[in-house]
Amino acid sequence: MAHRSRDRYDVQLLRGAAGPQGLSGSSPAFGFVDAATPRTVFQRLGDESDDRWIFTTNRVWIERRDGTIVEERADPRAAFAGHVRETPWDRLHLTYFLGYAVWNYLTTPFLFTRTGFGTRELEAHVEGRETWRVLEVTYPDDVPAHTKVQQLYFDDDFMLRRLDYVTDVLGGVAAHYCYDHVTMEGLVFPTLRRVVRRTPEGPLLSGRTSFSLDYTNFVVRK
Repeated sequence: MAHRSRDRYDVQLLRGAAGPQGLSGSSPAFGFVDAATPRTVFQRLGDESDDRWIFTTNRVWIERRDGTIVEERADPRAAFAGHVRETPWDRLHLTYFLGYAVWNYLTTPFLFTRTGFGTRELEAHVEGRETWRVLEVTYPDDVPAHTKVQQLYFDDDFMLRRLDYVTDVLGGVAAHYCYDHVTMEGLVFPTLRRVVRRTPEGPLLSGRTSFSLDYTNFVVRK
């Protein structure tokens, strides 16, 4: 089933020990994703205030509950030019990165039915004792994502189990695993995600976790 264009996904994010710069601590953040357009709104993302951290494709900003803008940035992806993993981030870097990432995570794979996406099936992949089907997806230029071409792995039940991509804004080469799928309003979402480094020999599953994200209190609103 494709997502409905007016859907909104509300989610509580439990942050593990691993995560991007500025996303620390074990207290939950809150957010909602607009399924119709790239837009994510967070609260308590980097602190305990009720400020809203808002991502859209061409602008990110932080505002008070009364709408007063605290800080903002146009063309936020360009602000990552020349970055490496050790480059310090400010709050708007974090807003953009986590905003587009979570928006993609919650709209994939339904997102791929939109005009402009290219898809093709690759050779099957064996992971442990399982065989997964592999879908290569090419994003259109106007949809923000980790990178333009990604590979997605689906099991025999067509559940998304893994994604492979490069994080263009950081240069990281990632294998992104999906667990604990739940069905909400007829749509299936992985609620636990773990990202590890990927080498030419394969993912480093026994190595350090680069990023982990756990969704709780998940709600689909029409």
